[in-house]
Amino acid sequence: MTDTPPLPKSLGANPLLSQWVRIHANGCVDIIPGKVEIGQGIATALLKMAAEALEVDPARIRMVRPATGDSPDEGVTSGSQSIQDCGRALRHVCAEVRDLFRAEAAMRLGADMAELGLDDGTLIGPGNARLSYWELADAVSLARPATPGTRDVLRTGTDLPRIDIADKVFGRPRFIHDMRPDDLLHGRVVPPPRIGSRPAPGQDLAALAGAGIQVVADGAFIGLLSPDELAVERAATRLREKVRWDGGAPLPDEASLHDWLTTQQVDPVVDQRGEAAAPAARTLVHSFLKPFIAHGSMAPSCALACWAPEGEPHLAVWTHSQGIYNLRADLSVVFGLPPERIRVEHVEGAGCYGHNPADDVALDAALLARAVPGRTVRMQMSREDELAGGPFAPAMRVDVEVDLDAQGALSGWRHTIWSNGHSMRPGRSKASTLRAAAQIEGGAPWPIAINMPPATGGGADRNAMPFYDIPARTVTNNRLTVMPIRTSAMRALGAFANVFAIESMMDEAAVAAGEDPVAFRLRHLSDPRAWDVIREAARLSGWGERAAVEGRGRGFAFARYKNTGAYCAVVADVTCTDEVRVNNLTIVVDVGEIISRDGVINQVEGGAIQATSWALKEAVHFAPEGILSRGWESYPILRFSEVPAVTVHLVERPEAPPMGAGEASQGPTGAAIANAVHDALGLRITRLPLTRETLIEAMELGQ
Repeated sequence: MTDTPPLPKSLGANPLLSQWVRIHANGCVDIIPGKVEIGQGIATALLKMAAEALEVDPARIRMVRPATGDSPDEGVTSGSQSIQDCGRALRHVCAEVRDLFRAEAAMRLGADMAELGLDDGTLIGPGNARLSYWELADAVSLARPATPGTRDVLRTGTDLPRIDIADKVFGRPRFIHDMRPDDLLHGRVVPPPRIGSRPAPGQDLAALAGAGIQVVADGAFIGLLSPDELAVERAATRLREKVRWDGGAPLPDEASLHDWLTTQQVDPVVDQRGEAAAPAARTLVHSFLKPFIAHGSMAPSCALACWAPEGEPHLAVWTHSQGIYNLRADLSVVFGLPPERIRVEHVEGAGCYGHNPADDVALDAALLARAVPGRTVRMQMSREDELAGGPFAPAMRVDVEVDLDAQGALSGWRHTIWSNGHSMRPGRSKASTLRAAAQIEGGAPWPIAINMPPATGGGADRNAMPFYDIPARTVTNNRLTVMPIRTSAMRALGAFANVFAIESMMDEAAVAAGEDPVAFRLRHLSDPRAWDVIREAARLSGWGERAAVEGRGRGFAFARYKNTGAYCAVVADVTCTDEVRVNNLTIVVDVGEIISRDGVINQVEGGAIQATSWALKEAVHFAPEGILSRGWESYPILRFSEVPAVTVHLVERPEAPPMGAGEASQGPTGAAIANAVHDALGLRITRLPLTRETLIEAMELGQ
């Protein structure tokens, strides 16, 4: 007798069927996910999974926008977990709902359940007797907990058109920035230049703001309100130039960042695998550096908020946060309100794939709205504040020592990280982590970013443990407990830097062993799925068949995201002149069961293009007085004219559980580009981004 499989994780935490599905007598179906759409196409993929399990036409389904109190609490939409968590939960729920309706129909038709066919929600019995979900909607209660077990689900293998694209292509209002309710007030905030800065005393903020502008000042929080958006924008510009600030924690010197990371107070965690190997015949050593990186969302963060004008305090917030329940928890702490008195509703905004200022601007909007009960406040960040004022992906230093035995095989690996924590999302601590929570009078102390636990993939140590077969492996993760620059989650977390370091060292070790880089990797892998993606990437790219051309290079890299998720291998072709240009990326991925081919390809390609931008261009510049990267000129990102040709091949695994695709390609892409630069120039670049200045520095150092 086999054990009954437990409920999927998200369903176990939100067990009522009615939390996920509503069947209506008019023939419509509501699907209520807890994961949010941030441009990754997840709403379409979830709709497909629900339609297949219910066996209804997808056109019947309405995807309900997540909102606290109405939607299941699935935490944060992050970590490439939407399909694994929400998708699996919805598939289970919808299959159980289907079976409940089948049982009701069988009873009424006097037939066995197995005799009933099902076509677009209509159950068909002997003699062509029919009953539909819609006719039985009032008879079948879904206010019951899901039951564990396995149910058959129809899998069509057919992609659905993205349900969000038409609005975006034709410019129909869909984004939070488009929301313009009646009686709207526009808000802006003038932020301090550094953590802990306070406005110098004796300043007349109302006079500086000008006539017709309402100033909302509380400690270091300075907000402005006006029914005229242009007027409030101009007032904010004046105050940014004229307000004087005192104090604040000075930032480190950017030029000494590599050393600064190793001289701060840390909280170390050591993970050791295997036993000490025999004495090494050769040891390779390199130190790698990834800078602070900004999210660089194309549209500045925005939120709307409104306080009830009378009676018990009630706050409504519209936001593009990736975690509406987590945000509600922090708003509850800041305002001292029970969570049930706060409604947070998700509205699509500019995608960020990480903790950008979307949560911060929601609190800004709520603080401004509190000053004008009954009025809705639309708070939008400036481009300057969006780039300089949100949490950054932490800078990371990674020191790697690799031992080779007499046969050229890997025998030992020591991987040491210095980094701030990679998570300061709201809702995970007793005090609020939102920016303004530390600025208002008597507010929370500035928090120190944490790392996610290893069981959920880790933070700075994500993908730090090599996936290769090595007798002795040690990872030491030194989390800095000093944080003058605010850090939190960005797509792939520490995996981008760790895979860059690991795959650079794998190429170095292959050279030392006198072996082809692809063959060297395969020699140190026993996972057959890893073998498949690596060999397929080599085959599709014609690895080893390219003639050498001066200034051109080809690089290879592989990783399994979190060492438990999707497999990804990347071949990068680059041209190196006075700068690095990525010409082509050939990518092979294994995500298990493929829910949406188009969605997986889009996610992998998008992640690779973003990683190309990180690898070639992106770095936050700063000085002791504050952040200097405040516009696209000082924080350049990849231009459309610089986007490489990307080919994505999917390995078919219909029998395997589905895995997320959104963060599989970042690490291997950056590493493959660095390895291609080494192939072209003979330089082992260990510091990102791979700018002209970085190349010149490496040449001068003879790396």
